[in-house]
Amino acid sequence: MTTRYWIVALPVQSADGALHRRRQDRALGPPPGLHLPPLLRHPALPRKPFTVPDLRPGTLDSLLALSDDLVKSNIFIEGVSHKIRRQIEDLERAGGVESGTLTVDGVPVDSYLTRFVWDEGKYPVNAPLKETVASIQSQVAKIEDDMKVRVAEYSNVKSQLGAINRKQTGSLAVRDLSNLIKPEDMVTSEHLVTLLSIVPKYSQKDWLASYESLDTFVVPRSSKKLYEDNEYALYTVTLFAKVVDNFKVHAREKGFQIRDFEYSPEAQESRKQELEKLLQDQELMRTSLLQWCYASYSEVFSSWMHFSAVRVFVESILRYGLPARFLSVVLAPSTKSEKKVRSILEGLCGNANRYIPCLGRGLLVLLVAACSSFWLTEHLNYSSY
Repeated sequence: MTTRYWIVALPVQSADGALHRRRQDRALGPPPGLHLPPLLRHPALPRKPFTVPDLRPGTLDSLLALSDDLVKSNIFIEGVSHKIRRQIEDLERAGGVESGTLTVDGVPVDSYLTRFVWDEGKYPVNAPLKETVASIQSQVAKIEDDMKVRVAEYSNVKSQLGAINRKQTGSLAVRDLSNLIKPEDMVTSEHLVTLLSIVPKYSQKDWLASYESLDTFVVPRSSKKLYEDNEYALYTVTLFAKVVDNFKVHAREKGFQIRDFEYSPEAQESRKQELEKLLQDQELMRTSLLQWCYASYSEVFSSWMHFSAVRVFVESILRYGLPARFLSVVLAPSTKSEKKVRSILEGLCGNANRYIPCLGRGLLVLLVAACSSFWLTEHLNYSSY
């Protein structure tokens, strides 16, 4: 099921905004002096606190500069998250595995988002915001680079297997013929040799009527059909070795293709072993890559939520001022009620100085009202299994 989550930050009109932000408890009870809009008090609207710590805000100029960078950074981090999720889907489908529940730090994605707790050990709250954002970007970029290498290795093995499968399942004009030929089909002696002719399916009568006359040293009635697909038929023909080149030229003039082939049980066994090894390598790499993707998705999604907390903090200060006085919550409106919820949120702001910059599908959308009330960070769909 796909769920759409919104992170909403509401201003707290109080002299002690930090205290009020710390009172975002499980019941989402509003602190004294804060009157939540009816929308957020409606029992039918799923909502949870989104606890943002008291980060180090820095100067106004640094916050403005960081605000511009956060938009681009969010596109990158969210994009990596979706890449890994799609890779997980592909790997599970390739292995015939039923899609499982994605987890972050050992809990389902939904639970992690709705019970988000800042990891101070990884991202100290007293560190400059620019350093925190740079650290998150660096970790996500490293994971993306690692994924490119791992996926390339896995794709290389898949490509090798694909090439082998095409040779085994393609038309007779290009496929490997070794598994269609038996030792008794081939005649090889000091003077005689057996060739394999690829005959168009609707030219078989022509072949049978003419192959003996393509050269004077063709063994009469030596042609035998071994296999037929949707386009071609595979025939043998035995002739003297000294006229092989002339026979090939005459056969080509008639529209028949002579395939070069040397029967070798050793080579056939070697190709079989190569195929088995590639299949084993592919499965081992698929399993290993899938486990890596599970762990990396957890890491990137966690980084994304910490990044989102930074963005909530920065944008709220720029809109509501210092000290930080806001209450942030996660909303999960149903699909049917989403339009109504959006309308109510917009209505809280009035029409003055309102702007809604939409950065495109899969990106962060900010709904901002300069006249106070609220601002909204909307995280577009991610899949929850």
